[in-house]
Parts: sequence; C-alpha cells; structure tokens
Amino acid sequence: MLTLNNLKSPKGAHKNTKRLGRGQASGQGTQSGKGHKGQKCRSGGGVRPGFEGGAMPIYMRLPKRGFKNAPFKLEYAILNLSQINDKLESGEVTKKTLIDSGLLKGKQRAMPVKVLGNGKLDKALTFVNIDKFSKTAQDLIVKAGGSVITK
Repeated sequence: MLTLNNLKSPKGAHKNTKRLGRGQASGQGTQSGKGHKGQKCRSGGGVRPGFEGGAMPIYMRLPKRGFKNAPFKLEYAILNLSQINDKLESGEVTKKTLIDSGLLKGKQRAMPVKVLGNGKLDKALTFVNIDKFSKTAQDLIVKAGGSVITK
C-alpha cells in the first residue's frame, strides 16, 4: 500500500543537476562547458532567435502577403444542454441567469454564448437573447417544450 512514508520517485525521474565551476576534478571546471571567450560564454550572453549577425533576418527580408484574421476572430463561450439541464430549473434562460448559476465564469462572461446539443434536456426552458445555437440544440429545446427567442 502506498502511504506518505514510502513515497518514491520512479526510477530515472530524478537527475542530479550539473554543478558548474566547482574545480577541475568535477569535470566542469575552468570554462564550465562554455568554451573560450566570446559573446556566448558571457553571463546573459547570446543572441535572440532569428538574429543573423547584424544582417537583415530572413523573416524581415521575405514579403508578407494576405490577410490574417486572428485579431478579429470571434470566440464563443460554449455551453452544452446537459450543463444547462443540471444547473437551471425552469423559466427563462438569459446571459444573466447563466452567470448567476455559475455556468459562465471569468472572461466567458464577456463572450457571446453558443449552446450545443450535447446531452438531454428534460425541462421546458425559454432561451432569450442567447447569441447562437447549434441545429441539434435548437431541435432538442423545441422537443422538450421550450423555445428560442432571439433579438
């Protein structure tokens, strides 16, 4: 039986740290594995990734083309019907009720909401001003006796 007094790391999980600059006999004395002089042997030395010795780096030489949508991407807070079924009893489902019930937390509270049809819904709920629904979710809501009211 595993208890606190007989806990052990698995074999090979712990490796001793390389102790640099502790004399010649240690095998890592004198230059401590950094070679002789130069920028790379100094403390804090070295060049940033992509640096080409002062020449214009390739990522700056190559032309940039096209459109990148990443800054404008719209992300949704995803909720499944099973989560809503567990947390909410009956009545209207709005963004405020989702926040109050703890289904939307942190930065999700500011995001638009999308409801997916994963799970079962056995309550007649009315969804008011929720941003998006999957086709499955919408069918399951109507089948359970609920409705979807959009803006």
